[in-house]
Amino acid sequence: MTRLTSLFAPILMLLALVTALPGAAATLEELMQRLPQGSYDDRAALVMEIAATGDERAVPLLEALGEGDLQELKSDGTLVRVVKEGKTYTAYDPLTGESLGEIGRRDGKKVKVNNGLRRAIRSALGIMTLRHPDPAKRLEAAEAAFKSGDPDQLEALDAALLAESDREVATVLGAARAVAMLNSDATEADQFEAVTTIAAMGNQDALGVLLPLAAGEGPVAEAAADAVADIERSQKVWGLAQNVWYGLSLGSVLMLAAIGLAITFGVMGVINMAHGELIMVGAYTTFVVQEFIRNTMPEMFGWSLLIAAPLAFLTAGAVGVAIERGIVRHLYGRPLETLLATWGVSLILQQTVRSIFGPNNREVGNPDWMSGAFELGQLTITYNRLWILVFSLIVFAGLLALLKRTPMGLQMRAVTQNRAMAADMGIRTGWVDAMTFGLGAGIAGLAGVALSQIDNVSPNLGQSYIVDSFMVVVFGGAGNLWGAFAGAFTLGVANKFLEPVAGAVLAKILVLVFIILFIQKRPRGLFALKGRAVEA
Repeated sequence: MTRLTSLFAPILMLLALVTALPGAAATLEELMQRLPQGSYDDRAALVMEIAATGDERAVPLLEALGEGDLQELKSDGTLVRVVKEGKTYTAYDPLTGESLGEIGRRDGKKVKVNNGLRRAIRSALGIMTLRHPDPAKRLEAAEAAFKSGDPDQLEALDAALLAESDREVATVLGAARAVAMLNSDATEADQFEAVTTIAAMGNQDALGVLLPLAAGEGPVAEAAADAVADIERSQKVWGLAQNVWYGLSLGSVLMLAAIGLAITFGVMGVINMAHGELIMVGAYTTFVVQEFIRNTMPEMFGWSLLIAAPLAFLTAGAVGVAIERGIVRHLYGRPLETLLATWGVSLILQQTVRSIFGPNNREVGNPDWMSGAFELGQLTITYNRLWILVFSLIVFAGLLALLKRTPMGLQMRAVTQNRAMAADMGIRTGWVDAMTFGLGAGIAGLAGVALSQIDNVSPNLGQSYIVDSFMVVVFGGAGNLWGAFAGAFTLGVANKFLEPVAGAVLAKILVLVFIILFIQKRPRGLFALKGRAVEA
C-alpha cells in the first residue's frame, strides 16, 4: 500500500494542482491558510504566489500581513485581521473585510513579519496592479517596481510588458525591467541593454540607478559611467531651458502688471502709485465672479475666468477714470504731489477692500483647463503659467492694434508726442487723459485676473508688483509698449538665472543696480519715444 501510494503521489499532486487552477478563490484561500507556516523566506515566496493569482481580494490580505494585523485564531486556525478599537479587539475577514465580531486579546497569534517580508509584500502589491484595468494604477505599479528593482519581479514585468498597450506605462515597465535586470545575475549583454534603456530616460531617476553602477569596475560600469556623463550634460541643457521658461513666465506676469503703467506714465507723465491696487481690484473682481458662479451655476465654473476678464477690465477701468477725473487732472505738472496723492488713493483702496472682504487671503480656483502640467522633454510646463503667457501676448497684441489702428490710439499717440500741438489740432486732451488712464487701469485689472491664478488674492497683492512694474517701465522706455515687452521678459529671464546663484533677494538687488547703471547711459530706456515734446 505504501509502495502504491508513493507510485501515484506525483500523479495525485498534479491532479490537485490542475484542480486548483480554475478556481482562483479556492487557490487564494488555500495559499492564505499556509501563511503562518514555514520561515520568513517561505512566506515571502508564498506572498509572490498570492500576488500571482491576480485576485483583488489578495490586496487587503497582504496589506493586513504587512501591517502586522493578520492573526491565526488559536481555536480553529482561521486567519483573521484583528483591529484594536478602543479597548476591544474586532476580527475581520482578511479577504472580504466582513466583521466577525469581537475576540479576546489572547485569542489569536500574530503572523510574524520582518523587514525582508515587508519588502516582498510591497513588491507583491506592486505586481498585482501591473494588470489593473486602469492605466493610472498600472503606471503607479510600474513606478513602484522601478523603485524596488527586485529581480524576482522579472517574470511578472515581462508578462506585463507583453500585454501592455499604453505607451507611457510600457516605457516605465521597460525601465523597471531594466533595473531588475541590473540587480539580477543576467548576462553582460542583457546588462548592457538595461543600461541603454535606463540611459534613454535621461532624468534624475536614471542617474540614481546608474551612479552606483558606474562606481564599479568592468565594461558594464564603463557603459554606465558614459551614460551618466551624457545625462548630466543633457540635464544642464534642460536646466537652462527650464530657467528660460521660468523667466518667460515671470516676464509675462511683469508685462501684464507694467503695460498699463507704461501707457499712463508715457502719455500723461503721471507716477501712479495706486497702479498695484488696480491690479488688486481685478483680482477681487475675479473672486466675486467665481463666488457668484459657485453659488448659482457651478456647471459654468470652467467659464469663470472668461467672464471675469471683461468685468475686471471695466471695473478697474472705471476706478481709474474716477481717480483721474477726481484727483490726478488737478495735479498735472506737479509729479511729487501726484505721487503722494496716488499713494494716498492706494491706501484708501486697500482699506476699502479690507473692510469689504476682510484681511485674509481669498480663494480663487483654477478651472480644469488651467490645472495640471505637462512635460516637454525634461521641461515641466504648468497649464496656468502657459495660459497666462498666451493671455499676456493677446493683451499686448490687442493694445498694439488699438494704438495703431483706431482713432483713439491715434489721438493718444498725438498727445504723447506733442500735447500742445494736439490740443491746437482740436483733440480733447482731457478726454484722452481720462481714457488713457482708464485703459491703463483696465489692463491692470486684466493683470489681476491672471495673477489670481498664481498668487494669493489679498489686499496686499498689488504691492508685490508695483516696484517691479516701475523697473520694467524705466528699463524699457516710458510710454513705449515694445519697451515694456522687452523690459519685462529681459528682467524676468535675468531674475531666474540670477536666483539660483545669488538668491531671490540679492537677485532683485542686482537687477535694480543694473537698471540704475543702464539708465545712466540711456536715460530714456531701451526704446525711447520720438517726438518734439519728448525731444525738448
